[in-house]
Amino acid sequence: MKAEEITKILSRKTVGIAGCGGLGSNCAVALARVGIGTLIIADFDVITVGNLNRQYYFFDQVGRKKVTSLKENIARINPDVNVIACDLRLIPENIPSIFGGCDVIVEAFDLAGQKEMFLESVLGAMPSIPVVAGLGMAGWGMNDTIHCRQVDNLFICGDEISEISPEMPPIAPRVGMVANMQANVVLEILLKNE
Repeated sequence: MKAEEITKILSRKTVGIAGCGGLGSNCAVALARVGIGTLIIADFDVITVGNLNRQYYFFDQVGRKKVTSLKENIARINPDVNVIACDLRLIPENIPSIFGGCDVIVEAFDLAGQKEMFLESVLGAMPSIPVVAGLGMAGWGMNDTIHCRQVDNLFICGDEISEISPEMPPIAPRVGMVANMQANVVLEILLKNE
């Protein structure tokens, strides 16, 4: 498939991203660069200096809302991408209304409890929409442990082992690897039947 064909197909697609931290911001940028039509991004958090070691933000954006800043950054990369920024905390009651029209949804939360709540909500309320989750990207090295595994309509990217802790922090290289793997899986799903 030629680049023009890929761009034409992707320009008609909508991808939702739950969480705009290390996984979500980097995955969103990768999808914007390949010309996805619409990105629905959701997060309630603000950018801190500590986020800059792995998230797609800049020092002058510290203290600002992640969704607002990410929308601006994507517009600088590819102004043709329609970004719908939802500045809110995702809960089971609002997830279907925000992401119900997506072709694929990316789960990009930090905490296990948030991941579980989100995945249960999406897979329960919208089982036909593929979900690409990130699980296990803490630390550094261990390149050969990162993989993708499919369970029905759930795609899990990461090593599925390394939990974030003070001794195993999230750092740009491994977070970026998983975020870009998530974006690549999204493309695989969207282009598979075209």
